[in-house]
Amino acid sequence: MIGLLRKRGITDERVLAAMGEVPRERFVPAEHLGAAFDDNALPIGCGQTISQPFMVALMTQELELAGTEKVLEIGTGSGYQTAILARLCGRVVTVERIAELAESARQVLESLSITNVEYYVSDGSLGCPEQAPFDRIIVTAAAPEIPKALYSQLVGRGRMVIPIGTTRPQVLQTITRRDGGDLVVDVCQCSFVPLIGAGAWPESAGESRE
Repeated sequence: MIGLLRKRGITDERVLAAMGEVPRERFVPAEHLGAAFDDNALPIGCGQTISQPFMVALMTQELELAGTEKVLEIGTGSGYQTAILARLCGRVVTVERIAELAESARQVLESLSITNVEYYVSDGSLGCPEQAPFDRIIVTAAAPEIPKALYSQLVGRGRMVIPIGTTRPQVLQTITRRDGGDLVVDVCQCSFVPLIGAGAWPESAGESRE
């Protein structure tokens, strides 16, 4: 898998090391274990997916983590992206709207002795104001536009990585908050489940866009 990630443009050695260390098979349902290391998204139940390894690595690389940051993750899902982040930053605050997924992810992460993660079950489109501000924000579901609540919880010169779009494919964007004007970069096309919540899509969008 690491060789494939290098070929596809992942150059951050810390990210590559984390991808090699975290056992992806622990986050994949038993019926999909044979495909755990394929470069594909896989279903994890509740209408959600675990992102393909390349997208996990790319989004993490785009965060430009040095090792001390407080990171807000929107969409805990399987916990795989959470585990990668936890190895590369100081602290992860992860928010998941589906309690079943949040609890399953917590159990797996704790079984791997990952302790620098705080878990919340709530509307991820509203962020986690009680823990703000954040040095980095990563959103693993697509919003129609940058949620205002998330943007407001990002520190000055902080970075957010988020898929944006009203149809598939969407566009993965990085937003760097700056006093003289934000830097917004289109990274690549992508395909994510919708971000459901008051600051993004209504619940009905998840039903119609699965």
